[in-house]
Amino acid sequence: MTSVLDGCTPWPEEFADRYRAAGHWRGDTLDGLLRDRALLHGPRTALVQGTTRLTYANLNRRADRMAAGFRLRGLRAGQRVVVQLPNVPEFVVTVFALMRAGAVPVLCPLPYRTSEVSHVVRVAEATGYVGPATHQGFDHTAMAAEIATQGPFLRRVFTYEPPGTSSPYGGFTTDPSGCHHFPLGSLDSPPGPALPQGADQVALFLLSGGTTAPPALVPRTHDDYAYQARAAAELVALTENDVYLAALPVEHHFTFGSPGILGTLSVGATVVLAETPEPAACLPVIARERVTVTTVVPDVARLWLDALPAVRADVSSLRLVQIGGAPLSRATAERVGPELGCRLQQVHGTAEGLLTLTRPADPDESVLTTQGRPLSPDDEIRLVDADGKDVPDGEPGELLARGPCTPRGYYRAPGHNARAFTADGYLRTGDLARRTPDGNLVATGRVTPEPPR
Repeated sequence: MTSVLDGCTPWPEEFADRYRAAGHWRGDTLDGLLRDRALLHGPRTALVQGTTRLTYANLNRRADRMAAGFRLRGLRAGQRVVVQLPNVPEFVVTVFALMRAGAVPVLCPLPYRTSEVSHVVRVAEATGYVGPATHQGFDHTAMAAEIATQGPFLRRVFTYEPPGTSSPYGGFTTDPSGCHHFPLGSLDSPPGPALPQGADQVALFLLSGGTTAPPALVPRTHDDYAYQARAAAELVALTENDVYLAALPVEHHFTFGSPGILGTLSVGATVVLAETPEPAACLPVIARERVTVTTVVPDVARLWLDALPAVRADVSSLRLVQIGGAPLSRATAERVGPELGCRLQQVHGTAEGLLTLTRPADPDESVLTTQGRPLSPDDEIRLVDADGKDVPDGEPGELLARGPCTPRGYYRAPGHNARAFTADGYLRTGDLARRTPDGNLVATGRVTPEPPR
């Protein structure tokens, strides 16, 4: 089995040195971040879902004990594990626990089925899978068992069952392919010594957001992903008094690290997990938990705005709503401030790292009509035509990017990398955008057709 690093393209040394000298990459690991915050904010509430509330100390303890359970059941340092869970506290615990066990989580959308998940398992050479036993009528455990028969990699399946339910598969079992099945709740073991980890190592894999090609694996290091979450948290002025609502799927980079769950935990604030972004579920939660910041896509924002008069929830605690993931109409953008009583922030981001955001102090016109500017002062962007030549401001072109949060290649995809990156390391995002006179970007669509992978 290959090492994780064998399939990754490192940043050139001169760029890595620049990002460290600038203070972007600080040598912090993501699992170390949680451990440090547990020492600082142990009794504070870290995670909320329904009636479940976990303090920082409890979250850290559960991650330690689950990490020991993973290792006791055969996971080894460097192995990849596909994580396909709904918006539940176990998702956060599992991701941190895998990193502490030395394994690398691969964050996989919950709607993915056998064809997509088997592709991810094959590319990652994933030895483990964490998912619900069943979810909304779909049998994830049976899917994992089927995938295990298709190749030599997947050998351990860990199933999540909601509190108060029991798995139809019982306790530890072994299927005909030789794949071992364990209830996720059984991974509760006395923790051993912490494994040393390097901040330049891959912390996790995100999946590319292409619509017509199989997903590619995006390697995110501890250094670069910690920087993204920290810088985004600073930009929106997150403090320990904030409450962040994770209404969109937790595995999405928008929800997980922009600043999202990681950015919120990095400042000792509270993350509230919603099982669905539907207004009937989220608006009462905003009122009950006094949510201050959240992230939605335009369609969800419109649903919330339309439902607010009927739901009659008190959303006065909101101070910022991030909207991204698709074009936001001006008509919807103009409703956010008056109807939700908070500031709008438009965001454009990719799993590959580039994150552009409007700033809190930007003029209203910029916030209503643009997706802002790159997060990092060391993000370099170009807008180019079909021949790769830079286009003038105001003209649409393909968005190219490189920087401290943008990896230099997809994982184990040399052919795709040759098409997706320029010779000097710019990622061809496939997004079309134009630049306004004040330097903001306006997303205008996608380059078509999407190149094969």
